[in-house]
Order: sequence, then C-alpha cells, then structure tokens
Amino acid sequence: MAGFDENIVREYFELHGFLVRQLRKYQIQSRKKMAEEEIDLIVYNPTYLRTDRAPKFFLFSSELQYIHRAIVVVKAWHTTLHFTPNMLRSSSDIFKFLEKNILKKAENIFKFEDEDIDDSSKTLKLLVLPGLPTADPHRSESINLLREHGIDGIISFRSMLLDILTKVQTNHNYQKSEILQIMRILKNYDLIKEPQMDLFTE
Repeated sequence: MAGFDENIVREYFELHGFLVRQLRKYQIQSRKKMAEEEIDLIVYNPTYLRTDRAPKFFLFSSELQYIHRAIVVVKAWHTTLHFTPNMLRSSSDIFKFLEKNILKKAENIFKFEDEDIDDSSKTLKLLVLPGLPTADPHRSESINLLREHGIDGIISFRSMLLDILTKVQTNHNYQKSEILQIMRILKNYDLIKEPQMDLFTE
C-alpha cells in the first residue's frame, strides 16, 4: 500500500503545479535502505516567487505557493489517525530521512547556482502523516518534537484528500490517474457528497 499512499501525495502536488519525482518504485525489505531510498518524493515548484513569507508548519493548499522545493516522506499508518508524542519518540524510522548523509544526497538532486539559493527558497523537509493529536498538551508536544528534529512542515492525509476531492470533476475522464478516476466515479454515483467531505477536514 506504500506506493498507493505515495501516489495520493504525488497527485496532490501535481494538481498544484509541482514537478514531482519519485526516487524509487520498489519496496526495500531484505536490506538497509541507501541514503536516497529514505526519501519518498522530491517536489519542485516552477512557479515559485521569492518572498519573505515562509510556509506555515501545518501545510494546506494555500501554503504551497510559498514552497520552492522540498523532500517529502510519507508515513501512512491509516490504522491510527493520529501520531502521538510517544509514537514519535519510539519510532526512529520517522526521522531517518533527516540524517546528514541523506540530506546531502537530497541537496545534490537540486543542482542550483549559489545565487539561486537563499533562506526563503531552501529545500524543505516535509512529512505526510495521518494527523496529530487535536488537544493539548499532546498536540503541542508533538509539534515541538517534530520541529526539534528538523521537520519544516507537515501535511495530513485528511487535508490532501479533501483538496483532491474538491478538484475532481465528474464530467472529466481521468484515465491517466487511477486515484482521480476512482474519486470521480464515487462522486458521480453520489457515494461521496459535499457534506461528507467535511469528514476530511482538520
């Protein structure tokens, strides 16, 4: 299912005009991942405009315009809808992609001249999660843990699915995307209605 979850994230960024590259299309099971294999997707925004405005930590579609480029790691544990502070502390895999050798590999992928790189257009480190706790102190504690480890922003599957669903039109045939086509068919047969989409909000 990992590939399916990554495809949802890919569709989300592509719908917002990003160029998306998937570094691997295979699953690693019998050996340790190489540096570049820790990253699920790299995204680049060709329409990015330099600005002093940095994207917020909780990323919604309105924040994507402030992202120039980023590495994205997808943690799709749909059996639990929220990552708790204890889960973040106990799972070393969540922050594996933040190791120096992996980040160095990621920077090599984006080859820019020195004058094209500044603090406002640096490569961001984004994490896609089912969600975080909704109440304090667990919510604030989770956010602090993520920021302390070097995460620049998080996107929830809820917000992504809502955004994709609102963009899918029933009179379009999305033959080149199984995900969009499935959503279109569900909407066409009224299996997904506008009020039900509120289930996907934060």
